[in-house]
Amino acid sequence: MRKDSRLSRVLHILVHMAAIDRPVTSEEMAGMISTNPVVVRRTMALLRKAGYVTSARGHHGGWQLAQPLADITLLDIHHALGEGSVFTIGLTDEHSHCVIEQAVNAALKDVMDEAEALMLQRFGQITLDQLGTDRISHYLHKS
Repeated sequence: MRKDSRLSRVLHILVHMAAIDRPVTSEEMAGMISTNPVVVRRTMALLRKAGYVTSARGHHGGWQLAQPLADITLLDIHHALGEGSVFTIGLTDEHSHCVIEQAVNAALKDVMDEAEALMLQRFGQITLDQLGTDRISHYLHKS
């Protein structure tokens, strides 16, 4: 099963952007997370639409934060990306008439719904400026 790493990749980029005192190009961001600049632009457009970043074209163009990291939560970014469930585990519906499948799906759904609610609640409590603060400070002062 393939993992969806968009949230962690975007958080990585946003924290880097806060430390860089100039617009950051899609190409630079793509290098940070080993992906294609087109993928970065598509993803950053979602964040721009939500008001978390701005962009400018041209020679000195690029992406910049529109808000301080302290004003943005993990939940904000999760919603901006249009993420559905935080879990990639799915329920089967191949034999929906089977009472065993119905019971299994009901039990799994209850547990996953409860776990997801707790996870999203925590996402709402964590601002981006809190992400690895000690490590980031050490990294920035080392450079």
